[in-house]
Amino acid sequence: MWETKSKFLRVKCRDCGNEQVTFDRVASVVSCLVCGATVAEPTGGKADIKAEILEVLS
Repeated sequence: MWETKSKFLRVKCRDCGNEQVTFDRVASVVSCLVCGATVAEPTGGKADIKAEILEVLS
């Protein structure tokens, strides 16, 4: 059986401190649910995470 290389990340917004969960390989821009700041941007592979990564979830 194969294992995926993708993970979910618990991140903290640098602007307002809100914590939320996002995917590490996003297909579109992810915004903070509270203030609207960009949390992650797609790159065609692993996302460019603009927030502080608190935890890698399995």
